[in-house]
Amino acid sequence: MRVWVDLTNSPHVLVLRPIVRALRADGHEVELTARDFAQTLGLLERFGLEATAIGRHRGGRVTAKALGLFERSLALARWARRRPRFDLALGHGSNDVTVAARLLRIPCSTTFDYEWAKVQHNVNCRLAQAVVVPDAIPPERLERYGAKGKLHRYPGLKEEYYLADFEPDAAVLDELRLDRAQPIAVVRTPPAVSLYHRFENPLFAEVLRRLRGTQAVVLPRTPEQRAELAAEGGFVVPERAIDAQSLVALADLVISAGGTMNREAVALGTPVFTVFEGRLGAVDERLIADGRLRRLERAEDVVLAKREPAVFDRVRRDPRVLATMLTAPVGDRA
Repeated sequence: MRVWVDLTNSPHVLVLRPIVRALRADGHEVELTARDFAQTLGLLERFGLEATAIGRHRGGRVTAKALGLFERSLALARWARRRPRFDLALGHGSNDVTVAARLLRIPCSTTFDYEWAKVQHNVNCRLAQAVVVPDAIPPERLERYGAKGKLHRYPGLKEEYYLADFEPDAAVLDELRLDRAQPIAVVRTPPAVSLYHRFENPLFAEVLRRLRGTQAVVLPRTPEQRAELAAEGGFVVPERAIDAQSLVALADLVISAGGTMNREAVALGTPVFTVFEGRLGAVDERLIADGRLRRLERAEDVVLAKREPAVFDRVRRDPRVLATMLTAPVGDRA
């Protein structure tokens, strides 16, 4: 079977890498395309994954996103037409590949774990033949997007699947010239260009001011954010894609305005605050209710200190479970 995987954002490389590996181990031919956005291409290079770079992010405005979807979907379709025909296309919330797959009449699967990205899911869920999500998300929240009858729900966090074989490497601390004897914070900037997060985040700005001058590693999403942080000074700002999962595992505190890094910290046993100001998804609602994720209300609540090493049994789940769900549209050929 020939499978086409499209990657449009940095976390998608992490999520789909073990899926690609599992499919290839089963003898399937897998080709990758990727959008030039955030650290997507850098992470692909770091993990040794070859992909054809097609398109870039068009910005946060609705009109710009619509233009980007139209142009990149057509570019993907043109690329795929020149390849031997694919049996299946899939992505992590990639509207572009679902549109291109529909144009080419290729079966398609999509996966995500945040249910309130309404514009994205109204495209993906209606066009895809399989919608793979955590079982924390109530099915009725997805029916409005056209997902009824297409859902494949998995237990736990997606991070527990793609981090199943992960063990932290302390080399990242040396790479960033961090003092292991002093507390380390990892901070992830807001997804400022996302439709579901269009406003400024004053709490996040207060957190940055509180952590300035400490060993705070700030991971920006865009060149603009990186330039702003560099101008401010007082932070460790990596210039290229790093082993962020090891950094999270070895840190004393994680504060993120997004989602994936929060859940990586939960999966790896690192204390974590969320400063996400959008509507909470069901996954984070459950984590907060269980006390595994804390919602930061005031910057004053941030106390950076060395922590005791986490002592807990990590949940490690088999990525083949997700691979099986994602290949559901092709049935016995998978």
